[in-house]
Amino acid sequence: MSKEINQNLFKEVMGNYPTGVTVVTTTDKDGNPVGLTVNSFASVSLDPLLVLWSIDHRVTTLDSFINGENFAVHILAGNQQELCKTFSSKNVDRFSTCEWKISDQNLPIIEGAFAVLQCNTFKTIEAGDHTILIGEVVDIQIEKKEPMLYHRRHFAAIPAEFYVTN
Repeated sequence: MSKEINQNLFKEVMGNYPTGVTVVTTTDKDGNPVGLTVNSFASVSLDPLLVLWSIDHRVTTLDSFINGENFAVHILAGNQQELCKTFSSKNVDRFSTCEWKISDQNLPIIEGAFAVLQCNTFKTIEAGDHTILIGEVVDIQIEKKEPMLYHRRHFAAIPAEFYVTN
């Protein structure tokens, strides 16, 4: 198989794998908020609490994330589809379209998410055309909302019958 065929098949397979949707935020060297939509998010460890996500090397905010000391992962709520689209768009003032504030960890925190994990950067790993960022979770906020699901290029809330609360 050619490289192009393999990439297309890979995209088809991964596009059929349901994932949650996140927006990851940090600040740039001047203290300005930056953020982007990410679905390459996973838990890594319980001791210590570690999560990971990956960023494309072509993203304009790459340096802010890989050289930063921390980042926040917002696990989006099912009703945040427009926010998800905005943070995946180019040439948009993303933070002007939502309510947000700076946390005690000096991170931009977007309101209305299902959960927010504030993380200190634990390790970065170059992997092909992406860098994997591993973060140690230092703060967790959670709301009683339904999280968002991404499948076959569509966003929706996880159906209520699948959502378990404590």
